[in-house]
Order: sequence, then C-alpha cells, then structure tokens
Amino acid sequence: MPIIESVQVASVAVPLDKVTSFSTRTVSERHYCLVKVRGKDGNEGIGFCYVGSAGGDVARIAVEQLLAPKLIGQNSHRSEGLWMEMYNESILQGRAGAVMRGISILDTALWDLNARAAGLPLHHYLGSVVDDRVPAYASGGYYLDGKTPAKLGKEMESYVKQGFKAVKMKVGRLSPVEEEARVKAARKAIGEDILLTLDANNAWRDLPTALEYVRRFEAYNPYWIEEPFSPDAIDLHAALARQTTINVATGEMEAGRWRFRELIDAGGAAILQSDAAVCGGITEWRRISAYADAKGITVCPHWMHDLHAPLVAATPNARFVEFFLDDQVLNFRRLINKQLTFKNGDLILHKTPGLGFEFDEAAIKKYAGKDAWKKISK
Repeated sequence: MPIIESVQVASVAVPLDKVTSFSTRTVSERHYCLVKVRGKDGNEGIGFCYVGSAGGDVARIAVEQLLAPKLIGQNSHRSEGLWMEMYNESILQGRAGAVMRGISILDTALWDLNARAAGLPLHHYLGSVVDDRVPAYASGGYYLDGKTPAKLGKEMESYVKQGFKAVKMKVGRLSPVEEEARVKAARKAIGEDILLTLDANNAWRDLPTALEYVRRFEAYNPYWIEEPFSPDAIDLHAALARQTTINVATGEMEAGRWRFRELIDAGGAAILQSDAAVCGGITEWRRISAYADAKGITVCPHWMHDLHAPLVAATPNARFVEFFLDDQVLNFRRLINKQLTFKNGDLILHKTPGLGFEFDEAAIKKYAGKDAWKKISK
C-alpha cells in the first residue's frame, strides 16, 4: 500500500522581464504555489498553480494548515476519498479561489505520484486517447508599449510560420475601433485557414458594450471570444452567446463541478476552459470534462500546458492545449527542468513516468530563497 509520508509546499514569486498588460490588469510578476508529495516507498509527485500577481502565500498557508495534514499517513491511491476530505476540511474557507487551488495542486501531485509509481506517463496512466502528441494553439497578443496592430500581426504570423494552426490574442483594453484594427491586422497576417481566438479577460460589464465590440469582430471570423465578462456573470455569457456568431469560451477561473454545471446548463460556454490547477485538480477536471462531453461541449483548458497536455491526451472531448512559446508571460517555465517541445502545431508528450519533469531547485532557490520549502509530516 503506497502511504504518503510528507508534503512540502513553497510559494515562489517570479518577475516578468517586461511589464505586460491585458484588458483589465497590468502584471509585473507572477506568484506560484508548488507542492511535493512523497510516499514512504520513495516516490514523489509534484503539483503547481498560478496564484496571482500578489498574495501567493494565501495558497501556501491553505496547503500547510488545512489540506496537507489530511494526506499524511494515507494511501495515495485513495484519491477520490482524499479529495472529498480536503474539500470538506476547507469548506468554510474555500470552495473556490486560493484554497481550491491548494486542493488542485495536491490532487495533481497525487496523480503524478501514482503514475510515477506505476512507471507510466500520466496520459497513459489516465487512459489515453492518443499516444504521443496533442494539438496546441499559440497564445500571445498581449499589450505592450509601442505594439502597433502591424506588430501584433507579425507576432501572430510568426506562430503560424512555426506550424501552429490556431493562435490567440488579447482584446478589450482599447476602444472598439482600435480593437477592430488589431483583430483585422491579425486576421490579415495569419490568413483565413488559421483559427483566430480572442481573449477579453473580463473586459466588459454589460451586454451592450460587449456587443459593440463583438459585432465588429464577427467580420474576421474568430473561433471564440474568451471571458467577455466577470466569471460570476453567467447570465451575461449566456445572453452574449445567443446574440453572436462567435463561440463564447470561459471557465478558467471557475472551481468545482457544481459551478461548471450551472455554467453549462445556462448555455454560457460553447468552449469550456476548465483549468486543472484551479478547478479542483485532475480528479475534478475529469468530472467536469465528462459532464461537458455529455452536453456536447469541447474542452480547451486554460494555461499550464505542462499539466494540461497529458489531460487533453486522455480526454475525448478536449481539442487544444494553450501553449506559450517563451517565458515572458507564463514564466512558470523557469521553475521546471524539462520543457515540452512542439512540431507542426502539436505538443510532443513526455514519455517518462508521471508528468515527466521535476522542479528546478536552483531556480526555486533563486526566486524564493534557500528556505522556500515548508515540510508537513507526522
């Protein structure tokens, strides 16, 4: 029986090389919460999530004080039971946000631990649909000082030249006329055969404003409009979906299958972007994806391609992994020792057990100090 011996947790703040903006926020650094779950047999699994641009210790405290103690001495194969026990233990403080992210990363670490112990890559341990690769879209198009529509077009075109069949750009920060010029430049640069997706990052507060933008975008045939409103405005997502030809995509900040059921049943998402590092871990992500499949909804998970590539490989209704080619935006890449590679728009899956990579301890020490890890054990 594989018994959990200890949990280690760290909070790491990694600065961006350039201050980066999207519709509603400007970011200069990113905070990550990391965990290592170790079994008495010597196997170890890892988990990780993005916590925000400040306050990374909130998730660390949740792991250290609420969640990790529930795992010590337990059978790591009892992942369903451990998930519910962590959820119940933190129900007053959690159900969403940083606490659910804590559950997510511990659950991920359990799956990684068990896959490593079995000697299988995570996608094979889960029961894969495909063996070696998954489709990805190149994510970028952020706002930077001096970045004209023409420069944005060049960026999008560069992804296509590297083999990607789908790309994503930001929208919603500027006026409707200015945003239309950006979308027009992107479409002209990539051609008609490439999927163009648009991410508004909760830019709009009401339906008339959203429609003012979206109706301009329709002429350029985008595949989806992502997060047009606050994640709490499910009714507005559903209303927009009824009034535009563009697929509405959302769900990256949602947590728990119950909230996703509400979103899906309201008609608020044609594309579901559930994030396993946010929604409750791999255990909960699989439940959500199965419900979406029963409703005929495609899943294209948000962020963290290192985590989501094997999940997409093992999920029949998952289409794309979001992929960042460098560490300017998703600088979590600096914290691990092995990167996914890509070819012709596909990510090549790791063939080594579990997630297929480890934390880069030198990088963690650089960004969080030599005493970054806090250990929880009996």
